[in-house]
Amino acid sequence: MKKILVIHGPNLNLLGEREPGVYGNDSFESINNEIIEHAQKYDFDCEIFQSNHEGEIIDRLHMARKEFDGVVLNAGAYTHYSYAIRDAIAAIKIPVVEVHLSNIHARDEFREKSVIAPVCKGQISGFGKFSYLMAVDALYYGWKASAENE
Repeated sequence: MKKILVIHGPNLNLLGEREPGVYGNDSFESINNEIIEHAQKYDFDCEIFQSNHEGEIIDRLHMARKEFDGVVLNAGAYTHYSYAIRDAIAAIKIPVVEVHLSNIHARDEFREKSVIAPVCKGQISGFGKFSYLMAVDALYYGWKASAENE
C-alpha cells in the first residue's frame, strides 16, 4: 500500500472562513475528508498535516522521505519565497506535487512565481479543492506509468 502525505501550509487551517471568494466555502476538515476518501480509491494510506511554520513544514518533508511514497504540498505563501522548503523538496527524492486552490498565475504579480515548482513533480492550481484530488490522481498515474515502463 502506498502512503502519501498531504501538507497544508500557512493559513490553510482557515479554509471556509478565509477569503471564500478566492479559496471557496469548504471547510478545512471537509476538504481533508474528501482527500482521504479520494486517496482510499487507490488504496493509498493518506496522512494530513498543517502548519503555519516554515520549519515544521521542512521537518515534515524530511520525515516524509522515510515514511511516505509521495507528498501533496500546498505551501501557501511560502511557495513564492521559501528557498528552504525548495531545498527540502529537492533533498527528499520522493515525488512532491505542488497544489494551490486558486490560479496563482491569475492573481497578484508576486504570486505568479513559484520557487518550489522546479523541484516538484508537477504543479496543479486553480481548481479549488479539486486541485488536491488531481494531485492524488497524478501520484497514482505517475506510479502506474513507472511500473508499466519497468
